[in-house]
Amino acid sequence: MSTSPLFSPLQLGALQLPNRIVMAPLTRSRASQPGDIPNAMNATYYAQRATAGLIVTEATQISRQGQGYAFTPGIYTEAQVQGWKQVTAAVHAAGGRMAMQLWHVGRISHHLLQEGGQAPVAPSAIRSDTGESFVVTPEGPRRVPCDMPRALATAEIPGIVADYGRAARHALDAGMDMLELHSANGYLLQQFLATNTNTRTDQYGGSLENRARIVLEAIDAIIEVAGAQRVGVRISPHFNRHDIRDEQTEAIHLYLAREFDRRGVAYVHIAEPDWAGGPALSDSFRKELRAAYSGRIIVCGNYTADTAQARIASGVADAVAFGRPFIANPDLVERLRQGAALNKPDASTFYGGGEAGYTDYPTLQSQQATA
Repeated sequence: MSTSPLFSPLQLGALQLPNRIVMAPLTRSRASQPGDIPNAMNATYYAQRATAGLIVTEATQISRQGQGYAFTPGIYTEAQVQGWKQVTAAVHAAGGRMAMQLWHVGRISHHLLQEGGQAPVAPSAIRSDTGESFVVTPEGPRRVPCDMPRALATAEIPGIVADYGRAARHALDAGMDMLELHSANGYLLQQFLATNTNTRTDQYGGSLENRARIVLEAIDAIIEVAGAQRVGVRISPHFNRHDIRDEQTEAIHLYLAREFDRRGVAYVHIAEPDWAGGPALSDSFRKELRAAYSGRIIVCGNYTADTAQARIASGVADAVAFGRPFIANPDLVERLRQGAALNKPDASTFYGGGEAGYTDYPTLQSQQATA
């Protein structure tokens, strides 16, 4: 397996990656309270996984308004910046590289998470019937249905775009090597893209180009701070959770791919929909994306070493991101290299909690030493 393209180096924008195994963004809900501040335990967790070619951080809210789950980290206060500095210092000391995923959840939120108990915001006042938030109630943390959002006024949107730019500056101040715009998984930016969640009649609604406008404004704001070669973006064509139904999903994502290419964005990270019950991406659509965008393409979605190798060899992807395998296998790169068995993740410890199910998964080396 060591001769697999997975283990060959890759130039990704401004970074030289030692391999093509990316750690996918994984919400773990373990930021310190109050203030949603990254901590020493988070630093240990990420540093343990520093052999990944690139670590993409858990989704990180760009503002209080952008939060949809309790205990997720932010990047909009000085305390959060200082917390993330602990994390990047530990990862860099271990030889790793990090991209911060910048996040606004839009309507996938609840008034208990919003400043002053306000309603969440969205392109249009359309509630997600199946979406859930994770909140802290007097009885303790629990999942609850999302609240009805209010539609953003046109005049408010430049402020959200500015929040992306400010978050990008904070992320660089915290020592991040790259930035990833989260335009996937049914959150705010995909809510603007999708035909069933965006019924606006201003310049952010209606036509395909109008619905895509805020995504391009946000990525332009990040590029202005970091330069295109340190910026990537995550998309999820055909995503259908959080009540997303987009009649033009391929067309709008191909349009975005061409616009990302024109801007010289370093990579496009595709969250494939079939892991969440959506349709598999067709080979023809993958080829269209490759033709539309000449930068690096990262794919993510229940890949194994063999299927990842095949995807790269096919030419439609340059790297593969792994999610849950990285939760349970801090040394995933070495395990894949050796063809070793993988630890199984404990789903009961995915969200919230302490070290258990977070920093205590054994490495192959430690297992062999005690065998």
